[in-house]
Amino acid sequence: MKFGHWLTLLGTTSALILLWSLRDVLIHVFAAIVLAMALCTAVGVVQRRLVHPRPLALGVTLLGLLVLGLGLGALLVPPFVDQFGQLLRQLPAAFAVLIRLIQQGLDQTTHLIDGQSLLEGGPSASQWLTPSQPGAPAGGGALAAGLGGGALKLLGFAGSLGSALIQVLFVLAVSLMIAAQPGAYREVAILLVPSFYRRRFRKALLLCGEALSSWMGGVLISSCCVGLLAGIGLSLLGVKLVVANALLAGLLNVIPNVGPTMGTLFPMAVALLVSPWKALAVLGLYVLIQNLESYVITPSVMHHQVKLLPGLTLIAQFGFTVVFGPLGLVLALPLAVCLQVLVRELLIRDLLDPWKQQRLAKSVDQGLGRLP
Repeated sequence: MKFGHWLTLLGTTSALILLWSLRDVLIHVFAAIVLAMALCTAVGVVQRRLVHPRPLALGVTLLGLLVLGLGLGALLVPPFVDQFGQLLRQLPAAFAVLIRLIQQGLDQTTHLIDGQSLLEGGPSASQWLTPSQPGAPAGGGALAAGLGGGALKLLGFAGSLGSALIQVLFVLAVSLMIAAQPGAYREVAILLVPSFYRRRFRKALLLCGEALSSWMGGVLISSCCVGLLAGIGLSLLGVKLVVANALLAGLLNVIPNVGPTMGTLFPMAVALLVSPWKALAVLGLYVLIQNLESYVITPSVMHHQVKLLPGLTLIAQFGFTVVFGPLGLVLALPLAVCLQVLVRELLIRDLLDPWKQQRLAKSVDQGLGRLP
């Protein structure tokens, strides 16, 4: 290798190391881009309908979103907070009921296998499920240690909350800046590639934006349908805390695979306090809703969206969660959508397909050269 090649390799390696060290910042920037794309989509609709200049259309859109958010918040947040608090308070009781059912099942299974009645003094196979309750140490030292540990946990929680608030403000500020001048920021990104490839890269970025807009619109409609179906089904089954569980089902539907599973646990816990069969009915309801969402709702509202195979979606969730943490899990699907567009346009169409055509043309020429 020549000296210039070594310099290129060193520069590329250094850039990759720098990007890896800044991965937390990059995932927050991508979250801001996704939010900015949602704003740009709404601003484009307002601009086409009202024929306003972009700054005025952005202001009208933000004002409309603020009024809509305050209205929905006033209607839904108070019952949601009240019911979600009740839900959290009922979870320990539901967990205790679940443990008791498991213990009874294990004990009955042991009795059927061994033929020994538990009333005769036989050991219980479910004793390992019963939590031990050792005596708490007494004395002022234990009290001081408990207070000190509580204070440290409180300080740690306050620091985490402050850090999360700063991150949210950063994402909101960057998304508003990008939404105000999306073309200018897109051109800044295009300047980072060689001049001969900028037109092609611009087209790939526009395709990524279209795919993200389509995905966000489809997810919004799909989540609303899932929340509405969950609310109707839970009401028909007579499960309590319908508003909280329906909103959780709609919100968690944004996270594929993991979100629907998490959304099923809360209503099942509430139903388990009434009857185990009602909990199974809730499970069947959510399985039916997810099948409708996967095979009817999503294909209907996302027919223009980039298609992702379920296995690739799961791989993307796992990989982005390992690299970026919990925020990577939330943004796994938009990241995968953008990566699929870039791989298809820049790698397959611009690099691999021309290479394949050149190889085919060369083999045809060689075959023609062998003809007499």
